[in-house]
Amino acid sequence: MRVISGKAKGKRLKAPSGINTRPLTDMIKESLFNVLGSEIAGSNFLDLFAGSGAVGIEALSRHAIQVFFVEKDIKAIRIIKENIINCGFDKGYEVHRNDVFKAINSIMKRKLNFEYIYVDPPFTNDIIFEEVLKALDKAEILAPKGIIIIRTRRKKSLPIRLQNLARYRVNDYGESTLHYYCFNEEEKIDDGDI
Repeated sequence: MRVISGKAKGKRLKAPSGINTRPLTDMIKESLFNVLGSEIAGSNFLDLFAGSGAVGIEALSRHAIQVFFVEKDIKAIRIIKENIINCGFDKGYEVHRNDVFKAINSIMKRKLNFEYIYVDPPFTNDIIFEEVLKALDKAEILAPKGIIIIRTRRKKSLPIRLQNLARYRVNDYGESTLHYYCFNEEEKIDDGDI
């Protein structure tokens, strides 16, 4: 696992051990950031269930202005901090050891919002995907033109529309699927086969 592009390109990243973290392959990460494009530069990025921090670190490397990492596992938090230091970043990030739902509430209280929110819950907890999606739908932390990306196991069904969010893209990669959401009123919504 490595940083694909940007300031820390080529830097190796450590991953926490255990079944609760499934490091994102370089191929999926590269595809994700190809979809998101150059607008990562100057953005605020939220990495929920951060694991190794690989996605948030990739955003930092590609010049995101601020990245928030949220992870509740203490071993994973240590790995995130080690990876950030190893990549040479000394600013532009916050690492929070917290439950994701509590973190969302804290972020709302701070009146922060993000252009990109990446969500990677444990595949072993099947109901958490809908729960976190509903929490983000109610939370006012996504910027007006923002995007939420949630990684699930392949063929996991998620709602096309919520009260405020709608899915506009789905990509399968091996055993994983990335679901992309934005606000309902965005023109890019496609209700057909995605």
